[in-house]
This record gives sequence, C-alpha cells and structure tokens, in this order.
Amino acid sequence: MTIEQDDTVLGRARVSDTPELNRYYEELATLDAGALWTVANDIEPWYPQPRSVPVLWRYADLRPLVHKALGLVKGDDAGRRVVMLVNPGRKDVSAAAGLLYTGLQIMGPGEAMTAHRHQAAALRFVHEGTGAWTIVDGQKLKVGPGDFAITPNGTWHEHGNDADDAPVIWQDGLDIPLVNALDAGFYEVHPELYQTPGKVINSSVLTYAANLMPYGVEKWTRPYSPLLAYPWEPTYEALRGLAKATEGSPYDGIIAEYTNPVTGGSVMPTMGAHMQLLRPGQATLAHRHTGSVIYTAAKGRGVSVIAGQRFEWKQGDIFCVPSWAWHEHHNLDPAEDACLFSFNDFPVMRSLGFHREEAYPDHGGHQPVTTA
Repeated sequence: MTIEQDDTVLGRARVSDTPELNRYYEELATLDAGALWTVANDIEPWYPQPRSVPVLWRYADLRPLVHKALGLVKGDDAGRRVVMLVNPGRKDVSAAAGLLYTGLQIMGPGEAMTAHRHQAAALRFVHEGTGAWTIVDGQKLKVGPGDFAITPNGTWHEHGNDADDAPVIWQDGLDIPLVNALDAGFYEVHPELYQTPGKVINSSVLTYAANLMPYGVEKWTRPYSPLLAYPWEPTYEALRGLAKATEGSPYDGIIAEYTNPVTGGSVMPTMGAHMQLLRPGQATLAHRHTGSVIYTAAKGRGVSVIAGQRFEWKQGDIFCVPSWAWHEHHNLDPAEDACLFSFNDFPVMRSLGFHREEAYPDHGGHQPVTTA
C-alpha cells in the first residue's frame, strides 16, 4: 500500500474509539443519525471495491438443468421459465456481476408466453433453437443462434417458440438490480395478455440493418435503438472484415459495439453490448475498467484470466468480469478464431462520468495466475 492509499494519512478518517465517543455514537443512533468518520473510509474507498467475484458458468453443466425446468414449471405459472446465474457476492440482489442480471430462458416447442412490460431494460442472446421469436411493442422478431435482440425498458414484450421439434434456449440480460437499487421498478401485465403483431416480421431489421439511414421514415426520437435485432451472420462477417482492415485492440482483439444506427451510441441507455473476435492463438494484454461485463462464448474456445484467476471456456459458457478487475483473453485454438459476446453497464458509467480504464503495467501486460 502506498502512502497515498494509507488510511492513517491526513485527509482520511482516522479517529480512534474512546468510551466517550462510543457513548456519543449511541446518542446519535437514538435519533437515527451517525458520525460520518466512522464509515467514511468504507463508503469512499480509494478505488472500486466490488462485491462481485469472477465466475464462470459452464453451459454443458447448466443445460440439463435448464431442460429439466420444462417438466417442472409451466411457463404461464413462472412468468418466464429462467435459470438465473447468481454471483456468490451479489446474492442479495440476484445479480451476475455488479448490478447486471443474466439467466438462461427455455421455451418448449409451440410455447408462447404472455406479454408484459417493466422499467428494466432487457436483451437476448440466442444459444440454441430455430423457432425463437419475440414481439416488442407490436413488432415480431424471429431470431436464431448467435442473434442478439433488445427489449428496451417500458416496451411491451412477449416470447415464444414456433418450432415443433426442439426447445429454444436464450440468455436474458437485464438491469433489474440497477433499477431496484434506484427504487425505480415498475411492472405491468398486458391488459389483453397478448399483443397483436404487425404484418411484417423483423421490420426493424429490414429498415435499419443495411448501414443506410432510411429516407422518408418518421424521425426516431426514442432513447434506444430502433433496430431491435442484430443477426449473427452479418455481425460475424463484419468482424472478419474488420480483422482484415485493422489489428484491433491489444486488450480485446477485434471488437465492435452493437449500436443505435440513428445516434451511433449504445443500443440502450443503461446497457451496451459488444461482439469481439480473437484471431487463432491470439492472447490479449490485460486491462481494467469501471463497469461490469457479462461474457458469453459465441464461437470457439479459450481462456480468460480475471483478477489472477484462470477460466477456460468454450462455446455457450458464460463468465463475468467485475468492475475494476484486471482481465485478458486467449484463444486456445491455433487454427480457428473465437468470438465473445458481451453486455455491460458502460452507458451508465459514461453518462455519470464514472468511466475509467487503465492497462496492466507489469510482466509485459500479462497477469500472474494465482489460481488454477
């Protein structure tokens, strides 16, 4: 610890307890008050002290239990049949990391869920199944494996599976813990239980996904992306093209953000999302930043070192990087690329002026591994 981060230095709270002070604290407590200096160093730490810890959830382990839920709980009774992923340090708010929630939702063949809306924003990343659909404010979207879709806060939405042969499993990501931390949660069930979808499926994709701004369409003024679904194939091809044009980031490889085509900003005000490509055998340098990230291995296999711990992953696996944790990635395949989907709370960090980032300064930019 440097002297600048020593709690005994002038400028930090360094009052020692005495019997007289303890009696004073008891007097304050009777009035629901307290002395700031007794907690100041805890509530204003030198640097972020996240309660979340790095975790890897293996899809192969979770998948049988997600399937098991089909026979145990009806979708109509559960509202959403989801196995949530809970960080050991954030069980109090059902978060996967920081104030971000994630879980694996399963829908059986021919199943349809009722519609609702809430204050929390949501996103979906499809793991498996060919019949997945969602209706967002009347727009029906069909999505498949590797596709990413958004459900902005306050929008009516419902989900289902048109296939008759296999379930759909997709990953939900929501900012529920953030909304609840701000005491801003609302929830409504659709008055008719189901929406009437428009006639054109994937109309936002047809309108906005060609990297052209449509002319003659009513100007989009809402604070989230008018493009509600981002298919896997063009996303992957865009990354492959980007890999031909640039070396990419030394910390994230070839990385691109899913954006609002109108503003160029994040897809939603509270959550952003990225897809990144690691070239065969590529190992990135370590860095850290404010803001939590939930990663999903979309393609290939690799290993990530997070806060000195080694986590080996393959397609479908999910892992988290808590705020201000050092992290780096390594594609273990010498011949094939690997892709990581991720979502984060970066828009909140940037909007509030909290964003900070730095590179790992030692050992050539790589962390020593302390835990196998």
